[in-house]
Amino acid sequence: MTFDRLKEALAARTVDRDPTSWVPPEHHPKGGFRHASVLVPLYEKDGAPHVLLTLRPSSMRSHAGQIAFPGGKLDLGEESMQAALREAHEEIGLDRREATVLGRLSEVIVLTSPFRLTPWVASVPYPYPYVAEPGEVAEILHVPFAALLDEEAYGVSRVEAYGMEIDTHTYRAGPHVIWGATARILHELLSVWRTP
Repeated sequence: MTFDRLKEALAARTVDRDPTSWVPPEHHPKGGFRHASVLVPLYEKDGAPHVLLTLRPSSMRSHAGQIAFPGGKLDLGEESMQAALREAHEEIGLDRREATVLGRLSEVIVLTSPFRLTPWVASVPYPYPYVAEPGEVAEILHVPFAALLDEEAYGVSRVEAYGMEIDTHTYRAGPHVIWGATARILHELLSVWRTP
C-alpha cells in the first residue's frame, strides 16, 4: 500500500454513519455530543509508513496523559477538515499548506467525554520542524506502522458506554499504550491499509 493507493481506498469506501445516532436517547449526554476533528498525520521514513501522535500533558484537565491525534473542537462556523488542520498547526506546528488530505475515516464517539470525532487522514512532510505546543502536547511521537501491525502489540475488549457495548482497542508502541478513540481510529486506518 502507498499513500496514493490509500487515498483511492478512502475515496472508494463508505464511512459509517453518525455514531451518535446509535446511542439510545436516554443515554445522550446533557447538552448533546459536541463535534471535534482530528488530523491523522502519516509520512514515510526510510520507505516505511509512520503515524504522528501526541502525548497529552499529565496536567491537562481532560484526557491527561493520553496518546492522541492533533485535534480539538470546531470553532463556530468552522468546517471539520479546517478544524483538524488548524489544530495540527496549533499543537505541532504543522503548516496546513504542507498537509495533503487523503480522505476521512468514520466518526467515532469519545467514551470518556461527550464528543464525536471526525478523523481526517493526511500525508505530511518528514523531516520537518515539528514543535510541541507545551500547553497541549508533552511529546510528539513518531510510530511506525510496523509496530502497530505487530499482533503482540494489539488487544481488543468490549466495554459498556452510552447504553451500548463497544469494541475498544489497544496498541502498544514502545513504552506507550494507545487506547480510546485514538486506538479505534487507528484500527480502522490499519484495516484499510491492509486491504489488498
